[in-house]
Amino acid sequence: MTDIFEARDKVPKMLIADDDPAIVRLLADRCMKLGFKVETATNGLQLLLKARRNQPDIIIVDVNMPELDGLSACSRLLDPTSKPLEVVVVTGSNDPKTAERCESLGMFYGRKGPDFWNSVEGALVEIYPEMASKMGALGNAAIDTEVPQHSRVLVVDDDPDYETFLASRLNKYGVETLYAPDATHGFRIACKEKPTVIICDNYMPDGDAQHLLHRLRSTPATENIPVIVVSGKALNDLTEQTLRREIRNHPGALRVFAKSFDTKELFDVLQKFCGFEKHH
Repeated sequence: MTDIFEARDKVPKMLIADDDPAIVRLLADRCMKLGFKVETATNGLQLLLKARRNQPDIIIVDVNMPELDGLSACSRLLDPTSKPLEVVVVTGSNDPKTAERCESLGMFYGRKGPDFWNSVEGALVEIYPEMASKMGALGNAAIDTEVPQHSRVLVVDDDPDYETFLASRLNKYGVETLYAPDATHGFRIACKEKPTVIICDNYMPDGDAQHLLHRLRSTPATENIPVIVVSGKALNDLTEQTLRREIRNHPGALRVFAKSFDTKELFDVLQKFCGFEKHH
């Protein structure tokens, strides 16, 4: 597919960095069809390491990511003495200061949402005008799903009040919540929506956390989604070890917590996967 980039001596290398796996998959699939050689990262530190090791030609990066935000990470990579690097910044929040900072650094800026791909596509055509015809041929076939503007946490619990409690707090950090009342509905929603993280009650009437974990790890679309188990009842060591045990060479429960109104420990873990928006 190097003929797409006739003006260049090689296929451009792209690094996509976003803490939302659904966004990463969507962009990676689309951009590989356009002919890019694509690598991905899920947080700012991973972005820095991969960029310095592989020296991509272009980076598409989310602003709000755990460990190190995307804008700060890319600012460190824009060295006038190094080879040129194009950066397309995407974000779910409407922050004029971020847009101004991107413009001052020569970065492209786009919003997540209904016109997400149009923003990215416009930036790519400006950077690589020779690919415009290829984009026209692809059309919007690969963008047939709604792009979430924020990280999303799926809460699976037969007590809807617990989801309401978590949602009210996560919303302050710009994180959306999805809800399922049992393991069966939780699995269906996870397959359809591909949340960033799942928080699951251990004891539920129609299938417990272990049942949900086995279904998630047996399906390619959900096999790597992090799962945090919470329990209103004390669990013994054997139960915790069973929940955290690998299933089909994929991770079991990431962590097991007692249900509590104190969300600090839980949110400390969530923040490693969900880019909490600081301005909230």
